[in-house]
Amino acid sequence: MNFFTKLEEAIARNRSLLVVGLDPNPEMLPKAYLQGNPSNLMAGLQAWLQWIIEQTGDRVCAYKPTLGFYQALGVAGLELLDLVLATIPSHIPVILDAKHGDLNTSTVFARTIFQKWRVDAVTLTPYAGQDHAAPFLVYADKAVFILCHTSNPGAIALQEYPTSDNPFYLQVVREIQSWGTLEQLGLEVGTTNPNVLRKIRAIAPERIILLRSIWAEGGDLKQILQAGLNQTGDGLLIPVPQDYLAQTNLAEAVEHLNQEINLTREQVIKEGSSCQLWTTNVCFLQQHPHQDLILQLFDIGCLLFGDYIQASGATFSYYIDLRKIISNPQIFNQVLNAYAEILQNLTFDRIAGLPYGALPTATGLALNLNYPMIFPRKEVKAHGTRRVIEGNFDPGETVVVIDDILISGKSAIEGAAKLESAGLTVEDIVVFIDHEGGVKDRLAQQGYRAHSVLTISEITETLSQAGRITQEQYDALQI
Repeated sequence: MNFFTKLEEAIARNRSLLVVGLDPNPEMLPKAYLQGNPSNLMAGLQAWLQWIIEQTGDRVCAYKPTLGFYQALGVAGLELLDLVLATIPSHIPVILDAKHGDLNTSTVFARTIFQKWRVDAVTLTPYAGQDHAAPFLVYADKAVFILCHTSNPGAIALQEYPTSDNPFYLQVVREIQSWGTLEQLGLEVGTTNPNVLRKIRAIAPERIILLRSIWAEGGDLKQILQAGLNQTGDGLLIPVPQDYLAQTNLAEAVEHLNQEINLTREQVIKEGSSCQLWTTNVCFLQQHPHQDLILQLFDIGCLLFGDYIQASGATFSYYIDLRKIISNPQIFNQVLNAYAEILQNLTFDRIAGLPYGALPTATGLALNLNYPMIFPRKEVKAHGTRRVIEGNFDPGETVVVIDDILISGKSAIEGAAKLESAGLTVEDIVVFIDHEGGVKDRLAQQGYRAHSVLTISEITETLSQAGRITQEQYDALQI
């Protein structure tokens, strides 16, 4: 079972987003565990940590031992870590708080913690870049949390550089979007400021955020939750306050905190059940007819920047993920309307969506425009009807092909060829985004007219004018 699934099951089972830090800090050890003899420190720490696990096993979703505390105790401390890890119920994930940042030891460290210690996730620092995270991410069933913000006042000079409007910590969030999948890579955030969390969540709406330091002076739990929870009331891992762990009524205190958090989660879920309206926050000298749509696609993470390998094998400095639009009804409706503006000027009998990315769009268009839909299978099954084309049609009919993005044109040509092999006529191919580079000309040579809602250069220009991308990103996107 991978980390993400294990975490989701623990959250659902215990109805909890709480994480307990299992730190053998002698300064926090209740006096009752010293048994009147300071030399019994290790035994006392072990008994205390085991008691914490017993009290919270059915009330939390994860445990988070801090490696530094165990290392500070020497060999005995690492032995204690083995004992603590063995005590944690196997169905509750373990996040090792290591803040590992050394590139040279990343491979051997990943092997040790994931294979020998069998922890489920680890915290890393971002300064060595993606190369540092890669040895951890090769373990497909594990996860990493990248530290992007800390509450330490001394970090402000770095985190807020160069300006508070475009701080470095947000650049970290943007950068890591291309490092790993949502299931494998999350963020670690230390803050008492809801605005910090709100900015991070806006850039990474679907990432898991591991919180810390929220209980410092000035922190407001409800505001933190409202800023960081996603629309389904998830996406945050919340630390149990350290002072709880010295209380004799730990289980009761954690349960009370759970109830308080779940009340806010229910409010967030209720508010998120309706579609929120999005409005632009910039003014353009020259407006693109779909400028709001472009900005929304960027804001929800459909337009990502970094080095991405496309299905064609080419490496681009961006990645377009249109699958997210189906979870955003307002934006999805705008996309359908943009397609419909093109389709209303074409002549066809049926709509054909290409699997898998364009099938939701083709379905929406068929419903909105009242045209029957078919689709060519990506692969023909060896069982059942073994049809190449799904849906009803008559040979000789004209179909318009719906795809999501034109890069090389290969998938569009292959899909059209399957339709034509069944006796259908294909004249027009309509896509949402055209990568340009002459792909429409190549389709014309095959006898197809290609139409697009947007081109990559239009997207680039709009994002640049809006300040959504840097000059470096803009230059990299020029065709």
